[in-house]
Amino acid sequence: MIPRYSRPEMVALWSPETKFRIWFEIEAHACDAQAAIGVIPKENAAAIWKAKDTTFDVARIEEIEAVTKHDVIAFLTHLSEIIGTDIARFVHQGMTSSDVLDTTLNIQLVRASDLLLSGLDRVLTALKTRAFEHKDTVRIGRSHGIHAEPTTMGLTFARFYAEMQRNRARLVNARTEIATGAISGAVGTFANIDPRVEEHVCVQLGLTPEPISTQIIPRDRHAMFFATLSVIASSIENIAIEIRHMQRTEVLEAEEFFSPGQKGSSAMPHKRNPVLTENLTGLARLVRMSVVPAMENVALWHERDISHSSVERAIGPDTTITLDFALHRLAGVIEKLVIYPDNMLNNINKFRGLIMSQRVLLALTQAGISREDSYRLVQRNAMKVWEHGADFKTELLADPEVTDALSPTEIEKKFDLSYHTKHVDTIFKRVFG
Repeated sequence: MIPRYSRPEMVALWSPETKFRIWFEIEAHACDAQAAIGVIPKENAAAIWKAKDTTFDVARIEEIEAVTKHDVIAFLTHLSEIIGTDIARFVHQGMTSSDVLDTTLNIQLVRASDLLLSGLDRVLTALKTRAFEHKDTVRIGRSHGIHAEPTTMGLTFARFYAEMQRNRARLVNARTEIATGAISGAVGTFANIDPRVEEHVCVQLGLTPEPISTQIIPRDRHAMFFATLSVIASSIENIAIEIRHMQRTEVLEAEEFFSPGQKGSSAMPHKRNPVLTENLTGLARLVRMSVVPAMENVALWHERDISHSSVERAIGPDTTITLDFALHRLAGVIEKLVIYPDNMLNNINKFRGLIMSQRVLLALTQAGISREDSYRLVQRNAMKVWEHGADFKTELLADPEVTDALSPTEIEKKFDLSYHTKHVDTIFKRVFG
């Protein structure tokens, strides 16, 4: 992923240096297990660890690979240059390249999950803080982009908090599902390596042995993992779009923090654009791009082909790096989001009480008028507000069919804004406990 949308912590996880370090640890732990069951000399297994503090020479490995055309063999050759060929002859005993590659990929995805969970936790903290800050800040709810009935800004944040809580649970499950390793040999039969080696390596590296592998770990696990990341990305976009709407000039209920010296447009000095949330919408698209290829990686020929390999070399780092960046960008937006309660109230009143139509409708039905006639009476007066800018309550009070059923006092009560927020505490208890 390009540096502009990357955080160093996640980038480092996918660096060649990190990858080769994990490769070494897999090989070294496998040698320990082989020595413990008498397959290789214990002194040789111990000697392999003398490379423990070595910084593997990426350029040298690439130089060897240019000849061998095989990355794992290139690494093993370089390792033998460090520890000596006599010791190195016992490295990779009974193993196949995918034992190293797949186990490493899953280790990287597990570690990536931990960084992503940290980002999710920051988002959750920000959402919870802003939810309680604006629990009773009334704003208009919208359906189809049109004014519906009042809600609160706190409920908006709480809704997103609940969604991200679900995403956190999904990611925890995805982390568990991807945390498997396989050291099972060329077609997964353990013909040339004892299953105890796999068990030892997995314990040492915090993984669970894959119950049954071929030459590779089954790719349905990876498909589910990347699908989970894509759901999280879609939730990020869900929040971003709400903020983008709120920042529209004619709405302006909230806006991204505009820092001193920031410029919104090269042509129009007055502009304050929702650039961060627009960027989040774009980043969500990039994350979701991984879903289809990850799904298509599930179906491979027989015990293995390498059609999945090139895909994963790209989507592994790119997707996790992009989502990691997006989570922290979203958290920053929420933490600094500027909110305008007065504008929210102005927007609620923009159509002169029209948003109380359901309350009047229900009151008329309670007064004995059929639902069909009640709807007709309310809509008749509501359309005057839409089309002529009339005041809804005034029109209702002037309609004899309405006042025959409801007294002026009863009509007045239907315009109490607090009616719509009476259960906010109940909802908050459900969301936050």
